[in-house]
Amino acid sequence: MDTTLAKRNPIIDQPLQDLLVSAGIVPYFQDLHKRFVLLHGDSLDLLARMPPGCVDMIFADPPYFLSNDGITCHAGKMVSVNKGEWDRSQGPDANHEFNRRWLAACQRVLKPNGTLWVTGTAHVIHSVGFAMQQLGFKLLNDISWVKPNPPPNLSCRYFTHATETVIWAAKNKKSKHKFNYGLMKERNGGKQMQSVWRIAAPGANEKRFGKHPTQKPLALLERILLASTHEGDLVVDPFMGSGTTGVVALRLRRQSVVIDREWLHVDLALKRYFAEIVDISITVEALHSSLDLRACFVDRSGMRFPGSKMASPSKLVHRERKYFFVSTYKREVIYSVTAESLEEAWRQFNATRYASEEILSVIKTETEIYLAQ
Repeated sequence: MDTTLAKRNPIIDQPLQDLLVSAGIVPYFQDLHKRFVLLHGDSLDLLARMPPGCVDMIFADPPYFLSNDGITCHAGKMVSVNKGEWDRSQGPDANHEFNRRWLAACQRVLKPNGTLWVTGTAHVIHSVGFAMQQLGFKLLNDISWVKPNPPPNLSCRYFTHATETVIWAAKNKKSKHKFNYGLMKERNGGKQMQSVWRIAAPGANEKRFGKHPTQKPLALLERILLASTHEGDLVVDPFMGSGTTGVVALRLRRQSVVIDREWLHVDLALKRYFAEIVDISITVEALHSSLDLRACFVDRSGMRFPGSKMASPSKLVHRERKYFFVSTYKREVIYSVTAESLEEAWRQFNATRYASEEILSVIKTETEIYLAQ
């Protein structure tokens, strides 16, 4: 984590601080430099308290209204599609009215040239697109996000659902939206990037702090933010879920305000945020060795090291691999062990009193000692 970010980019601190003060909003959490702000509560209420025209870009992953007591396939098993009351359908008319309300709230806080991205399946995205037309948004693109390894369709009565639609829209017909065309072309091998994006769903590493039923991959949000924002821009996510938008914004040096009313989502997002800012340093404070004072001193300046052109022969006399287990909550090394492999280190860790601790990361160090011949 680069701790000098605020010094190099002073514009990213003050605007967001002023925004919060003027809106009378007390964040549930904000980082020291106020680049990342997490709000717990109803997004419609919180967006209504923000000043109009203050946000550069919004990414929204609204409820899909999929929790209808049906079934789906997850990890090869039949599971319920129910995700929570927040995702339960209230009927097409009520669902559409909800979409109109939160879209209007987003439109109000967008800057004149600001843009909005919304992702969803067929259960919700057509209502979203129609509501955007009703509210006067300028539709820019509908992206087909293709998932390379979608879950199979258990009923065998439909095509396998392998895509989601992402609508990109500007605030209104007069908006002159940002589009980093050159960067997108460069990232696409020198060719114009098309509106069909093949991006894998989040892997195990992105879900190591917990699972969210509609979690979006970091790669998807990275492309969206790079395409339509600049460093220092303010990004808002009114339905943050697992917090992917905030994590990507932090990595790309954008400000972010993320909102959710579910405590489980707040906890998950904070875990992912803290993992981004942890900076672990391992230093050697003391080196103890036993010297044979009767031995002849040897000039070891000619030993071979990586990148060295010196070719004096040397002998490997000791090699040691050590693994350090870093606690998710304590943010410190709670256990270390010498082992031949990571698997062996985990076996030894699981036999200790720390086995129930949630581990953020495992750091391996390897020491080799050579003697000149």
